[in-house]
Amino acid sequence: MLLGEQIRAARAILKWRAADLAEKAGVNLSTVQRAEKADGPAPLMPANEKAIRSALEAAGVEFIPENGGGAGVRLKLEGSAV
Repeated sequence: MLLGEQIRAARAILKWRAADLAEKAGVNLSTVQRAEKADGPAPLMPANEKAIRSALEAAGVEFIPENGGGAGVRLKLEGSAV
């Protein structure tokens, strides 16, 4: 489950506008904006969540699960075997 904070952070890492993410994910801009407003789980339909996650991951974002320190994101290093 994606958090609004993760989507905002991932987009910031990539220096994408919300419109860029919407285009790359094939979702409406309003869908991205609504998801990013959430503090906690993003209110997304499963297909939209998958599309957003896939677009961000294809651009090199790695989602970090809740592991005691909080969920987050990071940019994958080129050529690393992760």
